[in-house]
Amino acid sequence: AAGKMRPGVRLALGNSTNLPDQKITVFAGQDREATERARSYFEGNPPTSPAVAILRDGKLVYLMQRFVIEQSTAQQIASELARAFDEFCAKTTA
Repeated sequence: AAGKMRPGVRLALGNSTNLPDQKITVFAGQDREATERARSYFEGNPPTSPAVAILRDGKLVYLMQRFVIEQSTAQQIASELARAFDEFCAKTTA
């Protein structure tokens, strides 16, 4: 699946210390059921493709919409996602 990953996402995953526990890619044009299931978590947000979301305990905590992705370079996307990973995916230490 990593080969099918968007360049900015791949860069972010390769350069971040706080990574999501699971990484799931859904291709809207290919798997309608998976797409609808993924979008069911994005309530209140219009569906866009592509989009990058971070869920925590089944709740949407971060969503990067298509318009952001389209006007950003892979490097800009990577640094924004790395920031989001740090904010939302950091492991809490006891």
